[in-house]
Amino acid sequence: MATGTTAAASGAALVAIVAFLVLGAASGQVRWGELMTSATWDPAGGRFGGAAMIWGTAAVAAVALVLAAPLGWAAAVSIVELSPPRWRRPLRAGAELLAVVPSIVYGLLGIAFLRPVVSRLAGVPGGDSLLAAGLVLAVMVLPTVIAVSADALAAVPDRYREAAAACGLTGTEVVRAGVLPHAARGMGAAALLGLARALGETIAVFLVVGRADGRLPSSFGDVMSRLVHPGQTLTTKLNGPESVQAGTSGPHWAALCALGLVLLAGVAALTIAGQRRARQRGGGRRRRGGDPLASRGDRRALRDRLWRFALGAVVGGTLVLVAGIFVVLAVRGRAALDPQFWWREAIGASGGGIRNQLAGTALLVSVAGLLAAPVGLGLGLVTAEYARPAAARWLRTLTLTLGGVPSILLGLWGYWLFSTRLGWGRSWLAGSIVLAVVALPPVVVAVAAGVAALPAERREAALALGLRRDQLVRSVLVPHALPGMVTGLLLGLARSAGETAPLLFTAAVFSGAPMLPGAVADSPVAALPTHIFTLAQDAADPSALDAAWGAAVALIVVAGLLVLAAVPARRWMQAKTT
Repeated sequence: MATGTTAAASGAALVAIVAFLVLGAASGQVRWGELMTSATWDPAGGRFGGAAMIWGTAAVAAVALVLAAPLGWAAAVSIVELSPPRWRRPLRAGAELLAVVPSIVYGLLGIAFLRPVVSRLAGVPGGDSLLAAGLVLAVMVLPTVIAVSADALAAVPDRYREAAAACGLTGTEVVRAGVLPHAARGMGAAALLGLARALGETIAVFLVVGRADGRLPSSFGDVMSRLVHPGQTLTTKLNGPESVQAGTSGPHWAALCALGLVLLAGVAALTIAGQRRARQRGGGRRRRGGDPLASRGDRRALRDRLWRFALGAVVGGTLVLVAGIFVVLAVRGRAALDPQFWWREAIGASGGGIRNQLAGTALLVSVAGLLAAPVGLGLGLVTAEYARPAAARWLRTLTLTLGGVPSILLGLWGYWLFSTRLGWGRSWLAGSIVLAVVALPPVVVAVAAGVAALPAERREAALALGLRRDQLVRSVLVPHALPGMVTGLLLGLARSAGETAPLLFTAAVFSGAPMLPGAVADSPVAALPTHIFTLAQDAADPSALDAAWGAAVALIVVAGLLVLAAVPARRWMQAKTT
């Protein structure tokens, strides 16, 4: 009964978000034709055209995918297929370190480096542009493409490689002829999931896109000009002050909710398509053309060396990028090297330290973990043990879709439900609940995978002893799933610790909050992500940027510790339960 209740509660989270957007759009008369085709956004005049924001979202995502997809594919091929076995795990872990960096830190990096580059190259004052946003997103999407593509390549049976090698093909020819046709679906899924990630990103884009309404290309030739100028996306419009100023009813609010529905529909469709494609085995197109052996051997060997060099250069460039980001953080975040910076209270706009921000982040993440752990355990058990196959597939799809919901929509949902409908105002508990929703999908996936990996003989032995279903779950399945739950929870909380948009609407303030709240309603906290966000918007003040870099290092440390703790925690739990 308890697991069914938690499963229903977690499944209701996605339904509640969709219902919130639908009811919000129904609170005013949304003119869908105007919303989808007009570029005029004028709340005072009652005009709500979202075409420019839809175009901006598509343009930013396209720039990100055009760069990240081929680079991610190349890096995955080099790591899985061409690198020595002993180097594969470290190379993949190094490339995937990009996923540890929170989006607010990427936004800070975009302000410091990409905006000046775009400004110089395109002659745009300030450098705010769709292009800068797309470049930031390309780096953020890259680890997703690498991870999913590497899994797809690793899943190809070795017999295909052996058959291709037996024909005398070189190493890169084996990959091209024997591996890629069978990994094509999974690598295509990597691109779809990366695109979904790009569509839903908010904070990093918000800081570098310029947030200019009505910028729609007038012709095909005008596309490049619009790319290097400020624009607006669906997420940045929803993250702006209008979402609070519009209230929670009327045409303005309805139009914003309609934009949220458009965004959610796009992200959900790409997430579901990517997951389904990733689960399909084989079926890739077979390449046409002549037999590679028909070429001269020396030309084939030279071509093989060139391909190896190019693919290795992509991996090397990715690792250099990772190292560069952490070097920049170490150099510019030198304020974090002072122990007093961690323990002093913030003073004024950019002085003092981050004591209250650390305490607020720790409170939000801890409560989110306490909420997500039992719910994730229950839903994972239901998915893997109790549900029928069709229902289990539905629950897995629901969970993965929930994991792809843009954080800005979670923030607006929390604002509407907790801040306005329940009258909590800014509340640390509201922020924790929203962060628990963010952390939930990794927990569910890890628990379900742990239960599915239970050796059949252990289950049979338990049943042979006469254990009932509930006793089997309590005595065998739960202990076996706990290590996965802990790992998934820590990884989910690492992502939650860096979320900014939900906290802006539900829980956090820049100043005036006590170190620890004394109530639930009207009890905000200070948090590291929102602190960095506020400081980053004052880029003209060097002291504000110095404080932002120091806080960014602190946030990386918090998220990194949670990620690093996942492996030893899993091993400790496995040793304890065996």
